Amino acid sequence: MSDSKEAVILVGHGGIPSDCPGDLVSELKRLEGMRRARGQVEMSPREAELDKQVREWPRTPKTDPYGAGLEQIAVRLRERVAPRKLVVAYNEFCAPSLEDAIADLVAEGTRTILLTTTMFTPGGSHSEQEIPEIVEHARKLHPGVDIRYAWPFDLERAADFLADQLGRA
Repeated sequence: MSDSKEAVILVGHGGIPSDCPGDLVSELKRLEGMRRARGQVEMSPREAELDKQVREWPRTPKTDPYGAGLEQIAVRLRERVAPRKLVVAYNEFCAPSLEDAIADLVAEGTRTILLTTTMFTPGGSHSEQEIPEIVEHARKLHPGVDIRYAWPFDLERAADFLADQLGRA
């Protein structure tokens, strides 16, 4: 590892566990929609409470197959980015949030954080808007830390990946 401690964050969308009460998620999304419509960044106390509740809902591979699948990708990616530490974070519905993952790495003394996401399609609000906003805010909070987002994806390479997958079908 280099002199500056480096880490990678794999950001996934996040899924709602199948046994999480729908009314919690409905209220959370309603409050989020109202906040975004007002152009606010900070969550209200109620929205933050609901966000925490949903993100920290107990999960198993059966109740959260998306999270289990992202962890399987992380296992394989971890081997490829070593000796850097790799952590998983989620855009919504799951813990840790991207903000929390960044804060935890900074608290551990990480000086360079590289982010990538499984959401590689151009035009996606999470990958093109929300993640860059979080990264920009994190840079302001942690000015001595180099935080880089590996975006946008090279569409030729993305098409090659998909074509290869089709070839194996």
